[in-house]
Amino acid sequence: MYVRTGIPAFDELIPRINRFLEQDLLEITIDGEKIRGYRSPDARSIWIRNYSDMMRALRYSEKDLQSVVKHFADNQARNGRIFDYFTTFPEKMPCERENWTKYVRTPVEADTEFRYIKAAWLAWQATGDDAFIRNHMSSFERALEYVMGGHYFDREKYLFRRPYTIDTWDFAYHAGRHDWLQFQIDDNTFWGYFHGDNSGYYEVFHCMSYWYAMFGDKVRSAQWRDRALKLRKSLNSHCFNGSFYTHFVKQTPVTIEGVDESAQLSLSNPAAINRGAASPSIASAIINEYMKRRETTEAFAEWFSIDPPFPSGIFGDYKLSRGAYCNGGIMPLTGGELARAALEYGHEQYGIDILMRYYDLISTNGETYLWYFPDGRPSTVETSTSPEAKPTDGWGSSAMLYAFVEGLAGIQDKDRLFRRVRICPRWTAAGVEKAEVMVDYSSSGAFVKYSFSHSSDTVTLNLEGSYEYIQLSLPLPEGYVAEDLTIAGRKKKYITAAINRSSYLIADADIKGKCEVVMKLRRKPVAVKKGAV
Repeated sequence: MYVRTGIPAFDELIPRINRFLEQDLLEITIDGEKIRGYRSPDARSIWIRNYSDMMRALRYSEKDLQSVVKHFADNQARNGRIFDYFTTFPEKMPCERENWTKYVRTPVEADTEFRYIKAAWLAWQATGDDAFIRNHMSSFERALEYVMGGHYFDREKYLFRRPYTIDTWDFAYHAGRHDWLQFQIDDNTFWGYFHGDNSGYYEVFHCMSYWYAMFGDKVRSAQWRDRALKLRKSLNSHCFNGSFYTHFVKQTPVTIEGVDESAQLSLSNPAAINRGAASPSIASAIINEYMKRRETTEAFAEWFSIDPPFPSGIFGDYKLSRGAYCNGGIMPLTGGELARAALEYGHEQYGIDILMRYYDLISTNGETYLWYFPDGRPSTVETSTSPEAKPTDGWGSSAMLYAFVEGLAGIQDKDRLFRRVRICPRWTAAGVEKAEVMVDYSSSGAFVKYSFSHSSDTVTLNLEGSYEYIQLSLPLPEGYVAEDLTIAGRKKKYITAAINRSSYLIADADIKGKCEVVMKLRRKPVAVKKGAV
């Protein structure tokens, strides 16, 4: 996989991030089975939440994308529950020295099951292994039955719920009734609706619908599609506050003094956009909110875990001070999600700016951290509640690569093995006139490759790859309109669509092999005011 533009910030981003990911490889053998996974940045363990997000980048470089998913499936509880993580390494040195095999589920989290299914989706996209998915459909069903059949789901509101955590994190507010971080559900639990759980389940409900349609079960496909639409409607009516998704919509009344909870913008907001749960108007509102806060924040970046943070220590650990870790730390994970969302929703310059700032951050000393203090200091073991703070964070860096490949280079797999692919190169917004891009899956060899060029009145793409269908979304340079479009030498019909300040030419074609796409442009007529000479 590569990008060649002549601009270091673009050409070096993929290899730099891949080097981080290579150092996060964690190979574990359990019961004689070799599992090839990638570790959490703050502990030597394989968390399904980190790994499923990291797979958005790992699917291009890693050949073994199934062993981790299979291991989580093989160790699924009888009631359908999925573990959060597993490890064979001591975690809390020096007090823990045992290298036992350990599986952990944090009860306050409601999102583990959707992350497991999303990981399977990404493995399937890269490998094209339909049998792998068919063999796990009953596991996916049990996982969703577990999370929808118990205390994590409010059937009346049709929303997933959880104890009061900071965004997706795994410890709950306990109002001083526990002696440290609270991971359990008890009689004092404060319940409510967290938007990130619901946007995640919305996305995997569509995965389930897609797979059932692929296997010819139209009834179950329609059921999961209808559930997705019902969930999205409830999420957007109950959790969106007009500017962004409210961090935590409470079921159990509780007031936390010292913070304006209604103003708290948390990191799963841009993720909801990328998962498809946010409508275009909601997506635009969220991105605008981040742009506003960038202008007013004193932090070095607006990639907040949450803003404003909670008072220091109220979740039970003094290390969770304002601006630390998930309590207001600055996270490349947020920045990557935000860049991807901005590029998709007509704020191309903003998305590109985020990618450029991240490149500057990692090129200074070749390091990337899970989180930074607002003044730019990186996390350390001493300032974290976690046992490690590796300078090769794969969670945030993979989100940046995801934004770069799908958002700026504009290659999006809409099925598996790039058979149905969306091509949306946004190089003109970055001032790039010529580019070469190749994106491939190491596990299968499926690929898409193109050369891009833009002259004053022509945009040309020379494509080749594994596709059987392409959808084109070609940005129209400012001040220009499309005049005509040819694909493989034939004129094609197209439409134009606007999103915020950007316009795109939209067309599609059933086509295989090499082909040339040419979009002819002409300048918009200049409006002349009456009376002008």
